[in-house]
Amino acid sequence: MDFKHVPVLCDEVIEGLKVKADGIYVDGTLGGGGHSGEILKRLDGGLLVGIDQDDAALSAARKHLETIGDNFQLVKGNFVDMPAILKTLHIEQVDGILLDIGVSSHQFDTAERGFSYRFDGPLDMRMDKDASVRVYDIVNSYSEKALAKIIKTYGEERWGDRIAAFIVRQRQEAPITTTFELVDVIKKAIPKKVRQDGGHPAKKTFQALRIAVNRELDVLESSIPNMVRMLKPGGRLAIITFHSLEDRIVKNSFQYLYKDCICPPRQPICTCSKKREIEIITRKPITASNKELEENHRAHSAKLRIAEKVEGE
Repeated sequence: MDFKHVPVLCDEVIEGLKVKADGIYVDGTLGGGGHSGEILKRLDGGLLVGIDQDDAALSAARKHLETIGDNFQLVKGNFVDMPAILKTLHIEQVDGILLDIGVSSHQFDTAERGFSYRFDGPLDMRMDKDASVRVYDIVNSYSEKALAKIIKTYGEERWGDRIAAFIVRQRQEAPITTTFELVDVIKKAIPKKVRQDGGHPAKKTFQALRIAVNRELDVLESSIPNMVRMLKPGGRLAIITFHSLEDRIVKNSFQYLYKDCICPPRQPICTCSKKREIEIITRKPITASNKELEENHRAHSAKLRIAEKVEGE
């Protein structure tokens, strides 16, 4: 299957990053190279670094980028390891960083990856296929309490307790091994009347399990401060998110990095030594235009936030 991935908010990302021809830019979620390709087109003497933990993405992106230019370096890894990755490339600071958080169309549409409730496949959902823990392991070994917490917290699923109970009951008879087997369990757990309203009944649970197995929210939250520190003064960080939990992390992280003091309001003298690290370029997230919404369904929930590194003392 071809690695097809239409880059979301592409024009807005390129404009927001203020791409300079001789700059160094990092795409921390390379995917099929859609955003990276547009950055590469604008470089003349600069460098693009692409990071992804999916071998299929790296292979597809390389083929795409080679049709545009050769001033790029691709590295297998997670963007949380960006400081170490750039160090191995002898890069201290960069002019811009992009993250496009989420799952690519290729990953969703490849049944054997187990990301989608629309195709029958193994319970996997690992973005890095070398990782040891699969969704199968979570579903078949985590306690009912732990499963419920994952489903309710990461999926914002009101029926999380009931779904977790049904999963535990089912796996006592036999392990749950495929996506369709899990979908059947979820459908049994959610009352029929509720299932008739809204989207697919397994959507929130699958989202929650994917986030858990890939540690997506923890990785995002811990990465943002380090990425800001890797920017040159005036460099920009652009992050695209696709659901409220991710967007909240980006918003709160930017707000904290913008603060010049975190001492209690009534404390007369600042003792925290906190200094402002960024200017927030997007007070409200940028969303897709009507034209893009018509052409790319994935853009419906996309939100782009941008920050700029300030001059240090």
